[in-house]
Amino acid sequence: MQSGWRVGSLFGIPFFIDPSWVGVLFLIAIPAGLRWQEGFPEWGVALAYGMGVVMALLLFSSVVLHELGHSLVAKAQGIKVNSITLFLFGGIASIEEESKTPGKAFQVAIAGPAVSFGLATLLGAIAYAFPNPSSVVNVLASNLAWTNLILALFNLIPGLPLDGGQVLKAAVWKATGSRFKGIHWAARTGKVLGWLAILWGTFSLVMGNFSGLWIAFLGWFGVRNATNYDRVTDLQETLLQIKATDAMTHDFRVVDAEMTLRQFADTYLLETTHPTAYFAASQGRYRGMVSITALHTIERSEWETETLFRIVQPLTDIPSVEESSPLVTVIQLMESEQLKRLTVLSPAGAVAGVIDRGDIVRVLAQKMKLPISETLIKQIKEEGIYPPAFQLGTIAQAAAEALPLQK
Repeated sequence: MQSGWRVGSLFGIPFFIDPSWVGVLFLIAIPAGLRWQEGFPEWGVALAYGMGVVMALLLFSSVVLHELGHSLVAKAQGIKVNSITLFLFGGIASIEEESKTPGKAFQVAIAGPAVSFGLATLLGAIAYAFPNPSSVVNVLASNLAWTNLILALFNLIPGLPLDGGQVLKAAVWKATGSRFKGIHWAARTGKVLGWLAILWGTFSLVMGNFSGLWIAFLGWFGVRNATNYDRVTDLQETLLQIKATDAMTHDFRVVDAEMTLRQFADTYLLETTHPTAYFAASQGRYRGMVSITALHTIERSEWETETLFRIVQPLTDIPSVEESSPLVTVIQLMESEQLKRLTVLSPAGAVAGVIDRGDIVRVLAQKMKLPISETLIKQIKEEGIYPPAFQLGTIAQAAAEALPLQK
């Protein structure tokens, strides 16, 4: 769910403001008003602080246009843009998927800084056209021109999560043919730059410069986000390496298709509350999956004579994957069909195993050495949903898109 306050939309893209942005407005408006009150006493207090508020709102607009630059290029490539949100550190465009080629990824990445450079040039021209250094237009235009120039240059620093990191990612992707390598390079660069900012900010703070706290905070934000990029990419790469056979379990039972519905219910359904998959077989062949839902639609009086054949779904009619299917395919199918469990078939068409979301999380935890407890895995199995911080459906979708993107 999108957080923050919705303030409108443009080109079909909704705009949101995170509550943290309110603090930024005050941090911009009040210092600007104080500076202009002292620098231009003829303005008066009301005009000085009023222009401080206008400056903050125009900066708001500049950041929106910067993010809109990214968004419109992405939309031109057929990519859905879910929203644009302003928050403590600037803005972010929520773009649903990756561009299909490194060239197109570069276009999306560079569009934001290009807009900021364009605004800086336009505002600089306006300031030049009103040369009186104490005029309201000159002061606002020149300040906004410099701010947009700094915004463009700062965003071009070559490390994720900045636009320059996206440009670096596209360049490495183009050179190596691997989007994953591009992300890893840009993320690691982002972490190095972030730690340098933290060290620089801490040193400045120790020396009495309180602006160092802000620099260190920006560095921490960069390190955290670059680390997240790295981890999610590791997860996507792992998903592409794991097959269905690696994750499946034998948590199912094979029952005689000739038994009556009453025998089945008394023997199996009454003895356990744990939901188990049942497959019916006869004469050495699998006949299909037993549908417990279908059982409850049959009159109890018929249970004594009807056999499991009455409620068996043929294997060809149930959602299934082959043992060699990539795990991303398993996840995508389970999410798109809203399945709690999926059947895995052998090359001969026999039931080889079953997979649920708990099995998927377990194999990922084993492969990536993640500290995920069996208690949590059991909970995932019972509830049939991933934890909020572990949304594998979205991650698997991005990983699946990477398959053709590597070429």
